[in-house]
Amino acid sequence: MAYATESYAYALSRKTYAFRSFFTKVITVPMLFSGGMIANYLVMTKVLMLKNTIWALILPLCMNSFNVIVLRTFFKTSIPDSVVESAKIDGASEWKLFFRIVIPMAMPGLATIGLFLTLGYWNDWFNALMYIDNKDWIPLQFLLMQIQNSIDWLASNKSMMGVDGIQAAANLPKETIKMAIVVISTLPIIFAYPFFQRYFVNGLTIGAVKE
Repeated sequence: MAYATESYAYALSRKTYAFRSFFTKVITVPMLFSGGMIANYLVMTKVLMLKNTIWALILPLCMNSFNVIVLRTFFKTSIPDSVVESAKIDGASEWKLFFRIVIPMAMPGLATIGLFLTLGYWNDWFNALMYIDNKDWIPLQFLLMQIQNSIDWLASNKSMMGVDGIQAAANLPKETIKMAIVVISTLPIIFAYPFFQRYFVNGLTIGAVKE
């Protein structure tokens, strides 16, 4: 997914690409105007027929206009045209140029997008709420949200459950469960961050003005 975004962004960053202005506008429009929740739901369920499939959790976050813009800016500021032209003079094909030269030089940008995608997929529960009814495909974040909502409901409606229900609701470890959910939610990100750390600082300065 990151490589697809990177190849698209690389094409948009090249001055020799005739349609770069047009496609830049195409990916910018969805950042300003969204089709809305109903349109997204109809496309995913009625057109693509992805309801209750793993692709309903993957595709909505797969291609993001913001990620394309970030990588496009990175390529324009960090991949010199002289390097590309030198590789072409030496006989490198477009594919060899992309995989052997551009991608190794683009690791800061690629790692930054990888971190964004990691955070996005791990924290995503809304797509499961919309598209998943099968319990076998429910992600962990959605399950944690359901647990928290169930505990909040029991705590706020304990008067409806009689004396025993009131006593049981009073003994619910609400704060303990909240802290456990926070730990479960953040622990994988803590382990993932060191793999991106050495690239992430460079990625945050993409497009910065150099003196």
